[in-house]
Amino acid sequence: MVIKRKEFLQIGSLATASLMMPKFLKAFESPTMVPPGNKVFVVLQLSGGNDGLNTVVPIANDIYYRSRPKLGIKKESSLILTDEVGLNPALTAFKDLYDDGSLGIMNSVGYPNPDRSHFRSMDIWHSASASQEYIYSGWLGRYLDAQCKGCDKPTQALELDDVLSLALKGETMNGLAMKDPRRLYTTSHEKYFKDVIAQHGHDGAEQPVDYLYKTMAQTLSSADYIFKQSKLRPTTANYPTTGLGQSLKTIASLIFSEINTKVYYVSLGSFDTHVAQEGQQKRLFTEMNDAVKSFVADLKQNNRFDDVMLMTFSEFGRRVSQNASNGTDHGTANNMFFVSGGLKQKGLLNAMPDLSDLQDGDLKHTVDFKNVYATILKNWLGTDDKGILGKSFEHLSFV
Repeated sequence: MVIKRKEFLQIGSLATASLMMPKFLKAFESPTMVPPGNKVFVVLQLSGGNDGLNTVVPIANDIYYRSRPKLGIKKESSLILTDEVGLNPALTAFKDLYDDGSLGIMNSVGYPNPDRSHFRSMDIWHSASASQEYIYSGWLGRYLDAQCKGCDKPTQALELDDVLSLALKGETMNGLAMKDPRRLYTTSHEKYFKDVIAQHGHDGAEQPVDYLYKTMAQTLSSADYIFKQSKLRPTTANYPTTGLGQSLKTIASLIFSEINTKVYYVSLGSFDTHVAQEGQQKRLFTEMNDAVKSFVADLKQNNRFDDVMLMTFSEFGRRVSQNASNGTDHGTANNMFFVSGGLKQKGLLNAMPDLSDLQDGDLKHTVDFKNVYATILKNWLGTDDKGILGKSFEHLSFV
């Protein structure tokens, strides 16, 4: 069968959605029962560099208010956690999680020799590399590589997006990117793709595009399986109609089904607030707050909250001082949230940033993010963190 360039591009678009992982996708075809207590990890990426100081607010710190005369969140407006710490006023659900012991807040997380480029810093976080080294696989992709060498039903990872992040790309296995199971199913079942699959290979000739065709065929069967599994126990809970709300609703339905997925990945942004930060961060935080509130309530209703952990991160924080446009510029260290009924350590996990000890106007990191990754890999996902990260890192005590 001879294909034209336009047809090849159409075929490639579907195969790209599957991220070309035949063995991995083929494993979807046989349902795998999810054992009780199966730990699930959900990553919420705050893309663009979220301002951590206006997320977890140092309400008793004069340096903070001097540095942000217009942008600083006043104590009386914040959601009070302690005498010295408040939350952004849009994060009401996170305040409730803090109060009921389901939220952990890690401050001053970063890495040595920080990079202020969105792309490079995100690559560093995705690959779990040092700032001076380049690694072309992701930490969760390497988890997929390691957790099931040679087995026929590897644990899968799903990203609720059209493009797979580096974080989920392994050396031999990848996660799968999709907006929702129905969309993947509908796209893969378009007549054109069905006809291409049906006709390919009948001439007996091996073609350079054979791998592409095989990937398409396996994507069809995988799309069928994921879609059918997602319908087994669709959540009946109400979620916001926002992008993040619907993504977390899809994740909840898949968690409640029998699909053997340990890792889900979703993004929200952009938090690149150089100008008029207050309104943009409030809008994004409202979307995050309302979506996570519904997600947590759903997990609790279905007795899965103790087995699911949601982690937030951003590629860097913002500078301590506001800029002339009522925004903040690219900074360094930042905070992370951990949401679960299974946390061993809760609340404020470490000290707030020291605003009197800055590096060129930026926060100094006190926790390497790879220590967080090592802890999650070992204590939550139950795998060899040293093998995946390439060296040993300190394990923390929040899980």
